[in-house]
Amino acid sequence: MKTVPFLFPLIFGLVATALIGCGGKGDAAAPATAASAPAVAASGAGPAITISTVRALKRDMRVLLEAAGTVTPLTSVDVRSQVTNIISKVHIKDGQFVKAGELLFTLDARTDEANVAKAQAQLVKDQATLADAQRQWTRAQQLLAQKFISQGALDTNQAQVESQLAVIAADQAAIDGARVALSYARITAPNAGRAGSVAVSPGNAVQANVTPLVTITQLDPIAVAFSIPQRNLGDALAALKDGGAEVTATLGEQAEHFTGRLKFVDNVVDASSGSVKVKAVFDNRAGKLWPGAFVQVSQTVSTLKDVVVVPLASIIQSQRGTIVYVVQAGKAIIKPVKVLYAQADDAAVSGVEAGELVVLDGRQNLRPGSAVNERAKAEAGAAATGKRPAKP
Repeated sequence: MKTVPFLFPLIFGLVATALIGCGGKGDAAAPATAASAPAVAASGAGPAITISTVRALKRDMRVLLEAAGTVTPLTSVDVRSQVTNIISKVHIKDGQFVKAGELLFTLDARTDEANVAKAQAQLVKDQATLADAQRQWTRAQQLLAQKFISQGALDTNQAQVESQLAVIAADQAAIDGARVALSYARITAPNAGRAGSVAVSPGNAVQANVTPLVTITQLDPIAVAFSIPQRNLGDALAALKDGGAEVTATLGEQAEHFTGRLKFVDNVVDASSGSVKVKAVFDNRAGKLWPGAFVQVSQTVSTLKDVVVVPLASIIQSQRGTIVYVVQAGKAIIKPVKVLYAQADDAAVSGVEAGELVVLDGRQNLRPGSAVNERAKAEAGAAATGKRPAKP
C-alpha cells in the first residue's frame, strides 16, 4: 500500500507525453492549409463568364439640347369695335377659319351713311358756287382788258375763286371722314386664322374698344417657345445667322415629330434661372400643333467631331470612378473613361480606342482579369444607333 504514491508521477508523465504528441501534429497541419489558400487564389481558376460585346466606333456626334416647350401663335388678335353701336349681322361661326380681310360683323350704319350723303351734297353745292366765282373772274379779266374795271376788282374776283377752292377741299375731307366712320360698321379679320367663340349676336350693343367680339388666332405657321441655358446662347445666336438651327418638336403621347427653325432669341438672360427665352417657327398646315399645347423640344447646338462612341449601358460607375470593361486576349480588362457627352443610348468617351470590344451584357459579373466567353458580337453600327445585340 506504501508503493501506490509512486505511480502518480509515472502516470502523469505518460499523459503529458501523449498530449504533446497530439499538439505537434495539429500545428503541422495548420501551416500546410494556410499555405495552400494563396495558391488557389493566385491560380484564378474558375468558369469563363458569358458576355456580349460592342465595338467602339469613332464618328461625329450631335450635341442635342432638350427642353419643354409651349406652342404659341405668331399672332392672336382680340377683335373689338372702334365705335359704340349695335350689331346688325354676324357673318362667321364659332371656330371658323377666316382669311385676312374677310367680313366678320356688320354694325348699324344708317347714321354714318346719312353723314356721307350730307357731306357729298355739301360738296355739290360748293362746287356750284366755285363755278360761278370762276365765271365772274373770267368776265372781270375781259373787262380789265377793255379798261372798264380796275385791277383791284379783278383781284377780288380771283380771291373769291381761291377761297371757294379751299371750301371744296374741306368738303372732300369731310366726305373722307364720313366714309372712315362708315367703314367702322364693317368689321373684318385683321389676319388669317381660326376664330374662337363668337361673343355677340345681332342686336347686341357694343362699346367702342371695350366689348370683345371674337379672337382670331393664326395657326399656320405657328411658334414653339422654350428656354435654353445661358451657356448655349452663343450657339443660338450663331445659328440665327444661317436661317436658324433645326429644331424638332415631339407632341405628347402621340410621339409625332415636327421640324422647324429657330427664329427668335430674347435680348435678356433671366437672372433667376440663367436661361434665355427663344422661339422656333413650324409649318402647321395639318393643324396638329395647337396653341397652349406642351411639346418636347430637341435642338442641335453643336457637333463633337471624331469622338469614340460606346453604348451608355456599357459604362459602370464604380468606387474607382467611371470605367468600362474591354476584352483583350479573352480576358476582361478595366479601362477608366471620361464621359464627354451622353445622348439617348450613346455616350462619347475618352479612354477607349476605336475598334476595341466593350462589354455590354454580363459586365456586372466581371472582375479584373476574368476569363470571358463572348456570346455574340454586335454589328459595327450598334454603338452608333444605341441598339443592343440580339440575344441567341
